[in-house]
Amino acid sequence: MSELNDPRLRLCVVTDDLRDGPSGLVHRALAAERGGATMVLLRLKHAHALELVEAGRALVSALRIPMVVSDRLDVALSCGAAGVHLGAGSMPVVALRSHVPVGFLIGASVSDAADLEQAALADYITIGPVLAAGNAGMGLAAFTALAASCARPVLAIGGVDAASVPALRAAGASGIAVIGAVLGAPDPEAAAASLAAAFCE
Repeated sequence: MSELNDPRLRLCVVTDDLRDGPSGLVHRALAAERGGATMVLLRLKHAHALELVEAGRALVSALRIPMVVSDRLDVALSCGAAGVHLGAGSMPVVALRSHVPVGFLIGASVSDAADLEQAALADYITIGPVLAAGNAGMGLAAFTALAASCARPVLAIGGVDAASVPALRAAGASGIAVIGAVLGAPDPEAAAASLAAAFCE
């Protein structure tokens, strides 16, 4: 995927937890899809492999939008996911490229210029945290500089809300990625719709 405006990347929602089980996660993800989410990233830090596969298969079966799995290529392939997303500090993208099917998405997280080499050959890149509270976020200027260094579509992550979307688009974001702002919201459909509308303005 080389298209910088790939519609699949416009609004990526990242899973937060399994507090309501796989069925509850699917219910929330479907609501987000109805609201305008264009991709789901399965990221459950404390789940074991069997839980991840169960949740992944349920999401793949229910959703019409792509689902990718954080870090675990084995889980992604087992559940028929559309791709895998490699966090900062994971193996380089190039190490996976020859081991995945044609069309399989590989995303990578970048937080500074040092991460760019590892992310080379990724289909898309998330940059952040951009706007996290306090001094945790890199800020818009740093995001803009990193986005300009990438020859791949870039998603902004970290503290993103509807009000910040226009500035992030102007700074080079092809899309946004959010965690609690959608799947952790009381109404995931409405939350996704608000972000999707902001991105299309």
